[in-house]
Amino acid sequence: MKPQALVATRKGLFPLYDEGGAWRLGAPVFLGDPVTMVLSDMRDATLYAALNLGHFGVKLRRSRDAGASWQEVAAPTYPPQEEAPPGDKTPWKLIQIWSLETGGADEAAGTLWAGTIPGGLFRSEDGGDSWRLVRSLWDRGERAEWFGGGYDHPGIHSILVDPRASASVLVAISCGGVWRTRDRGASWSLAGQGLRAAYMPPERRDDPNIQDPHRVVQCRAAPEVLWTQHHSSIYRSSDGGAQWREVEGQALSRFGFAVAVHPQDPDTAWFAPAAKDECRVPVDARLAVTRTHDGGRSFETLRAGLPQEDCYDLVYRHGLDVDAGGTRLLMGSTTGGLWASRDGGSSWQALARHLPPIACVRFV
Repeated sequence: MKPQALVATRKGLFPLYDEGGAWRLGAPVFLGDPVTMVLSDMRDATLYAALNLGHFGVKLRRSRDAGASWQEVAAPTYPPQEEAPPGDKTPWKLIQIWSLETGGADEAAGTLWAGTIPGGLFRSEDGGDSWRLVRSLWDRGERAEWFGGGYDHPGIHSILVDPRASASVLVAISCGGVWRTRDRGASWSLAGQGLRAAYMPPERRDDPNIQDPHRVVQCRAAPEVLWTQHHSSIYRSSDGGAQWREVEGQALSRFGFAVAVHPQDPDTAWFAPAAKDECRVPVDARLAVTRTHDGGRSFETLRAGLPQEDCYDLVYRHGLDVDAGGTRLLMGSTTGGLWASRDGGSSWQALARHLPPIACVRFV
């Protein structure tokens, strides 16, 4: 049976099945291994899982039979280190695969993008059998100013391929701002005007190159509309990321890591708020999801079915996802809690409370 979702955790990958309206958690694969990212390529029904095995390095696995079996394929590899730009102390070594995305619908199956720590973007055109570092971004002089946001080194955690034009790709970096290519990575431009880094000295707060967008997502039906849960607030763009507007609605908190946008309605988005920013726990130790239906002018706080006492679950960047219909949501936490909603986030059901820390939940 094909899983409807995948849950990547610090101790393995768990398939999730939707059986007649009831979710069932399947037996884990890669038990004991940290899984940092998963991907389902709908063009050929291939699954990918990225593992971070510490001393043994980063590994990439691929399944062509709905997860019944897996094979190891190549992981992205950095070339030998050359003379670095002045001030650049970033290692030319793969530390983690932090994002995986498919190419566009008009590109061949097996065309993939991978975002990594320490801030490199890679492309594969053979289903992960080989990878190429996108040197046009890596060699930018601005990279010397990027820095880690939660990790020791910068990393690419969001890759958005425009469904109308596969050559147009946006990436978001913690901490290195938002970058866009319109020619499949041959050239890049720095976007992100309007983002503001409150953690920086006043003279640098508006600099697009040092912003920390925790996560960026796009509406599939209206790809020019983007949302980001930034370190300092929530922002929305209506021009593909060139200009950003801080939302005016009063959310429970403007700090957090995860964001999801409705695939057909660009004004509807969900967030997993937290107390900023040293605490990084739910506000008042009560887990909640916030939702806007009007582009950020107002927010609802949704708590039904979520723990409301002594709760310290944090939701990571990739710990919240919405399905293609816009009604089912999944959310996983650093404390191993897993919740599902079937009504657009209005109410939630606990699927598991004691999983390993969850890095990513993703519908297949």
